[in-house]
Parts: sequence; structure tokens; C-alpha cells
Amino acid sequence: MTPNAASSGPSRRSFLASTAVATAAVAGGMPLLAACGGSEGGSKDGTTSGKDAKKILPAYVASNVVKPDIPAKNGSAIGFTGKLDLSTLKTSVTTKLGKGGKVTVMAPFWGSPPKQNNAYYRAMNDLVGVDVVWQNQDGNTYDQKLGAVLASSDVPDVVVVPGWNMGGKIPSAIISKFADLGPYLSGDKVKEYPNLAAIPTDAWRRSIFGGKLRGLPMPAPSAPSMVPLYRQDIFEKEGYEVPKSCDEFMVLAKEITNARARRWACLDMKWTAFQAFGVLSGSEKPLGWHLVDGKLVNRIETEEFLEALEWSRKLFAAGVVHPDSRMGKNAPDAGPKFAAGEFLIYPNNISQWWGRTAEQATQNPEFKIWGMDIWGHDGGDPVLWADQPAGIFAFVNKKASESVIRDVLAVANVTAAPYGTKEYMMTNYGVEGTHYTVKDGVPVKTDKGNIEVMNAYVMVASPAATLAHPDFPDVAKGQVEWQQRMGAFAKKSSFWGMQITEPARYTNLSNNFEQLEDDIVRGRKKISDMQQAVADWKSKGGDKLRDWYQKLLDENGSAAS
Repeated sequence: MTPNAASSGPSRRSFLASTAVATAAVAGGMPLLAACGGSEGGSKDGTTSGKDAKKILPAYVASNVVKPDIPAKNGSAIGFTGKLDLSTLKTSVTTKLGKGGKVTVMAPFWGSPPKQNNAYYRAMNDLVGVDVVWQNQDGNTYDQKLGAVLASSDVPDVVVVPGWNMGGKIPSAIISKFADLGPYLSGDKVKEYPNLAAIPTDAWRRSIFGGKLRGLPMPAPSAPSMVPLYRQDIFEKEGYEVPKSCDEFMVLAKEITNARARRWACLDMKWTAFQAFGVLSGSEKPLGWHLVDGKLVNRIETEEFLEALEWSRKLFAAGVVHPDSRMGKNAPDAGPKFAAGEFLIYPNNISQWWGRTAEQATQNPEFKIWGMDIWGHDGGDPVLWADQPAGIFAFVNKKASESVIRDVLAVANVTAAPYGTKEYMMTNYGVEGTHYTVKDGVPVKTDKGNIEVMNAYVMVASPAATLAHPDFPDVAKGQVEWQQRMGAFAKKSSFWGMQITEPARYTNLSNNFEQLEDDIVRGRKKISDMQQAVADWKSKGGDKLRDWYQKLLDENGSAAS
């Protein structure tokens, strides 16, 4: 049996433990862009905001069902650090809103999907009053399946689309294939679904596609989510100190590394380098655009971007990076070798802080993972960039009847229940006694729970970003406090929080940059190769894309703060 924890707002790294991309809740008053370009038919590009967005967005009604132990601050999640008492769980859905209809849902799934008619699915469907039929697809190849399904005429009632799968023609397919939920959720209409009304406004704003409210969001903290994780137990034993600059990191890395003893300092630190050098975030559209000294620049055009790559390259050249990283193996294979002490530091999503702790709790009681505060490359304060306030969305088929749409919203109203409620426990843990037990205030999944209660219903909609680990409350506290410290240094880029659909002619313009980044830091390519690639990018459409984004700014202002 394995301890389980609650943490809403997962990203691809949460599921895949991959360093490939970064994702992004707090409602905020940022200036917004107006709709730009295109027409309603499914070719609408640009973004929707200002008065147009205000007419579309659901009213925000904060949930007062459960009070968090640590309120959100600086874009952090809310935190819970107490034990769990099932007798005090609140009820957030007092009326079963589902009308007994059948709803098919296609979603990414990591692991082996359980059988359709399992005890967890039956219990959830009974709670909601809807017969949800899951069409789980391999999360590792989901983009391929997604493209094929959206290009066909056979689209399920609900399709989950993570932000990292929104490349190519997917955004235009979303606009043409999925329903406008505004007639059911805009303004005060959302109050029929109280848990959806408590989803932060910024997450809903990211759910506007092609001028319509089409997505049901999974909110995420806007505070940075990528953490340099390290073996605190070994640091304390060896007397290592957490570095406060890139030079200090290099000195420490060389001290740690002893290849003969099979110990290296770290995995690929590219993502931490981007943070330390203040590189514009570039994992979700809009990809790394920001207004600097009156000119719109992309992250790949900045000196900071090249400096971060060069520092990452120097780590590889110095031999302090674990050999697995040179071969392209990073976080998916990190657990056992990190636990064995083969390397002591690696950057990853904050969710792994708890994940690695839980993995080692029984077999390696000395093991302690913690998160380093991000440093400025020169030892000063870091310049960080806020993550997007939502990164995964569920969409309803445009052909769905009103009864199907309302059944989907009934499901979402349950799955968006806040931590500390009966609905949250059912969604995230399953049935007490069947899928989990509670001992000393800590819920522990049974073998059946580990098989059946996995990434399914949480993909439909989620509450405001939450961190709660009753089995390791110090980790939950550490995570939220880290977010709050780092969130204090986070700025919002010019297009933060906006769901922007670029013109189709630019959708593949930046496809090869991530591979080139990796080739450079591993020594297979040179910085000059990146400079040439940027020059090619500009001439092949980058400068025209800049003009397109500049027009949005000229007409409507910036979201930066």
C-alpha cells in the first residue's frame, strides 16, 4: 500500500515526471486584450478580453466550505497541513445535479487504465448522477490520438486537452469542434454550480477560445512550479550549503562529483538556468513574448537565453551532470538513482517534492528531499516569470445536447469540490475501506485504490490550486512557503493569463528549438547554431509574428505587472 496525497493543478511533469515543459490561481485585475482577427467559424485567432471577456466570464463566488491552513499568497496554492478527520468532512454538493445520462470522456492516462465498470467509477457516477464512460488514451502519445480524433467526425462528448498538446491545428479544432459553455456558466449562471463558481477568474479567462467560453479548467498556481530539488539529508551529512549564485553552484557541483564512486552533482539544470538568468517563460502559448524597453521581444532573442544555455553547457563540460542526462534520460528515470545518491540535485515540478518523499518513506527513512530557493545568476534576487493560471482543459462536443452539457457540468461541479469535502475525498481517494483507509489522520490507498483511483475524474475540472499531504504535512507547508517566497519575485509577462490562438501559418515556427537547446547544453551544437536558428526564425515568420503580437498590444495594452 502507498501513502496518497492531494494536490490539485497537475501539469505534464506531475504525471510524466518530465522536464520537457513548464505549466502554470489567483483572480487578478490585469488589463486584457480584445478579440483580434478571424471570424466565428473556427478560424478565429487572437484573444478575447476587456468588455468582451467580462460578458463571457463566470461570476466568482469564493468557497467558504473549508478554510485552508495556509491561504494563497504571491500566486501560491492554498495549503492544508493538518490531519484528516473523515467525521468533519463538509458537503459541497447538496443536490445531485446529474440526470442519469451517459457521457463519454476522452482523456490522457499515465499507467494502465482500470476496467470500465470498477468500484471507483461506479461510486463516482452514483455521486454525480451521470454514467461517465472513459475512453482513456496513453498520455505519452496523446497528441497523436488527439489530432486524429479531432480531425474525424467521431468526437466523444468530452475531450481533455492539456496545454502542451495545443500545438499545430489543435487550437483551431477546439474552436470549431467544441461547445460554447457561456449560456450555462457566464455571469451569475455559474451559481447553479457553486464549486465551478469558486474557480478563480484567471483560470476561466484561459478557457476562452475563439471568443467563447469553451473550456472547463484545471487551475494552477501562478507562482513558479519548477523547483531545484535536492537531497537535503546528504547535504546536511556532508556539510554542503545550498548555492546562492551560478558560480557557487559550479563550485559545489565539482565538490560533490566523484565519477569513480558513481556520484554526480545533478541532472540537466537547463530549467533552473532559465530561472536563474531570468529567461522569459516559454512553455505555453504565448511562447515567451514580452515588452522590453518599448519593444516586443521573444525569449530566444535575449542575451539571458544564450547565457542560460552556455552555463548549462558548462555543467555538462565539467562532468558534473549524471551520464543519463547526456543520453536524454531525465526525470522519468530519476527516482531510483536519486534515492541511491547517484546525483543530488535536479529541477522538476513541485509535485515531485511529495512524490519522492512518499516513495522512500518506508524503505529509506533517512531520505529527505527539499527545494532550493532559486538564485539570481550573479547572487542577487532572481527575476522569475509567473506560470499560467490554468494548463489543462476539458471541452464539450459542439454537437452535444443540452442534457449532455448539463450532465458534464454536474460532473465538473463534483470534481471541482475543495479539499476537506466528501466530494473531494471521493474524487481523489475513492471509497473508504475499498480504495483507502485512514490511520492516525492519514489516508492510505489500498492496492485496489492504487489501481482504480488514478488520473480520470480530476481531469474534468478542479478546485483552486491546493497542496495537502496529510502523510507529510511538513512537505505541504514547505511547498506552499516555497511558492510564496518565489512568487514574490515573479513578474507577469505581457500576455500572461491570455488564451491566444496564433494564426495557423505560424503554428510550427518554433518546433525545433527545444531539441536545439538540448543539443547545445550537451555539447553537440554551439551557441552560434542557436544564433543562426534565431536569425532563420525571424526571417521565416518570427518578425511577422512579432508584428501580429505587437498589434494586440498597441490596440489593447499589456498584462504585465
